[in-house]
Amino acid sequence: MSKATATENPPTPPADHRQLAIEQELFTTSIYSPGSPLFLPNGAKIFNKLTNFLRSQYDDFGFQEVITPTIYKKSLWEKSGHWENYADDMYSVTGRGASGEKEGRQIGEDKEYGLKPMNCPGHCLIFASKQRSYRDLPIRFADFSPLHRNEIHGALSGLTRVRRFHQDDGHIFCRPSQIREEISRTLDFVKLTYEVLGLGLYRLALSTRPADHYIGTIEEWDNAEAALKESLDASGQTWTVNEGDGAFYGPKIDIILKDTDGKEHQTATIQLDFQLPKRFELEYQAPAPELEKRGLSTEDPALLDVQGPVTPVLIHRAVLGSVERIMALLIEHYNGHWPFWLNPRQFIILTVNDSKPVVDFAKDIKKKFQRFHKQNAMGPRDSDFNPVAVGTGNGLSVDIDDSPRSLKKKISEAKRKRYAVIAVVGAKDVEKNRLICDFSGIPDPHNRLIQNMELRHGRTYRDTKQKTSEGDIESSDEMTRKAEAPMLDPQDLKSYPVQVEYLRNLLNSLQRVYF
Repeated sequence: MSKATATENPPTPPADHRQLAIEQELFTTSIYSPGSPLFLPNGAKIFNKLTNFLRSQYDDFGFQEVITPTIYKKSLWEKSGHWENYADDMYSVTGRGASGEKEGRQIGEDKEYGLKPMNCPGHCLIFASKQRSYRDLPIRFADFSPLHRNEIHGALSGLTRVRRFHQDDGHIFCRPSQIREEISRTLDFVKLTYEVLGLGLYRLALSTRPADHYIGTIEEWDNAEAALKESLDASGQTWTVNEGDGAFYGPKIDIILKDTDGKEHQTATIQLDFQLPKRFELEYQAPAPELEKRGLSTEDPALLDVQGPVTPVLIHRAVLGSVERIMALLIEHYNGHWPFWLNPRQFIILTVNDSKPVVDFAKDIKKKFQRFHKQNAMGPRDSDFNPVAVGTGNGLSVDIDDSPRSLKKKISEAKRKRYAVIAVVGAKDVEKNRLICDFSGIPDPHNRLIQNMELRHGRTYRDTKQKTSEGDIESSDEMTRKAEAPMLDPQDLKSYPVQVEYLRNLLNSLQRVYF
């Protein structure tokens, strides 16, 4: 083996999300709130895109989003078992009156409270707020409320180890007979999400009963672990066992990802819990309750005539896990080369000069591209109609650089900031109602952009739609011309003239494509 020489380039260090966050202006931290990241506008855009992606899947997977308090009385945490088993990781808070105040004292408020480290007790309160029937189950709640955990100061690190964070927390209240199906559906949700995120392979690990600090009987734990093993086997995926690493209330399936440095991080989790529903005395009414408790069914009319209470099974699930932690992995994985839908800097318009017609044209485009449009049910679309936006937070991110600098400097800065699409506009472009676009900032490992039928057709785009009583549709000739448009060369994407209205439709379509 030859010895390294001084002229050889040193190995490139692995990406560090903390340094990349500075370069991309994603988040910052403060000595006044250690372990609690402050998301900057660009970081908030990524955060919202991730959470809104999950929200867009909730209908398909049967979840309903709820909002719950951040602080509860100590008595709730004693009821749930957290105060006994998790108190060292919780923040304790006292109410008004505890310091001996006389004026303004609130009766019953001078008690100890705890900031919530997880959402499950609050979701149990929601389940218990009304009578439930077996016909109502499964009931699936989702929650993005901030959580607080008192991590040791020396363990804090960027977004991967924090004290305040958000979890895409979900809780499924189901019948014993529904456990396997619900866990399988959750594994499908995880698989779909991680394919979209493009973070690569992950591994599954079953974490079993801790040696101490657990609630419930060993028999209940054995039954819960058996149910998870059955679901893991049915998934067809490889899995391993982490002995003794379960939560204090039940065993769990952990999804493990590696960062660019090879370090493993637990992200998603699926936890089976027979204990918390008992502690909160949750129940639903069902026929043949003794069989129902064992996950069995019957056709015997005499048994079915008997109605009674049954305790539901609780499945805790988080698909992303900590949104902050998954963001850290994504920041390092993409290293600034974000897929279009996640990029906080999607589109920038660079003016050739700062003349009023050119700058006004750029500002008008920005306004149009970020405007919320809808079809007017009482008639055709009004292009000037600008109602209050009710979008999902996934609108196009559009910036303008109309500074009096040279175009070369503007382009250089836009590329350094990793804008996905860079558009240039000058006086001639204003006359032709077009932009000259560079799409090369969109990562395209599978050449989907150059195969994009809309882009291929864009060279010769004209408004060839025909009006019908049902709105605007494309003629069959127009769709044929699109399909027959010549393939693009990657170089075509670096200087591509596009009509304004066409570009807006194109970017909105790219916004809905996860690659």
